[in-house]
Amino acid sequence: MTTLLIDADACPVTRTAISIARSRSVPVVLVSNGSQNLARYADRRGVEVLQVTSGPDAADFAIVGRLHTDDVVVTQDIGLAAMVLGKGARALSPRGKLYRPETIDAEMAVRYAEQKHRRSGGRTRGPDPFEEEDRERFGEVLARLLEEGRTETGR
Repeated sequence: MTTLLIDADACPVTRTAISIARSRSVPVVLVSNGSQNLARYADRRGVEVLQVTSGPDAADFAIVGRLHTDDVVVTQDIGLAAMVLGKGARALSPRGKLYRPETIDAEMAVRYAEQKHRRSGGRTRGPDPFEEEDRERFGEVLARLLEEGRTETGR
């Protein structure tokens, strides 16, 4: 059975994701290190809130530890996306970008080069502002992924 796991710290599409998952009877797990108030979602049917200890990558490891191959993970973190793909599951950014095994190594290399550049005092361009188009694209792609998951497992 497909589960939707959301790296919920600073995720701009949490409500959208929950709504789409609930309309398809897909359980949702919101994972956070406690910096977000996710209690408002905890009483909703089909939504579990998993609060992890604060620390580097604590939420990432909690997500990976719960993954099954038919699950979908929503994350902005390329490193987490790489781990998700490595476990055979699917990863999607809040902007609707589906992470792919064929390109994740290159994305990780760019991330590393940018981090190295910033550590040496350089500057990199931040992300574009989050737009309504991003939310719509995300919703379309997530709905398709969850439908594919239901079809593949015969539900």
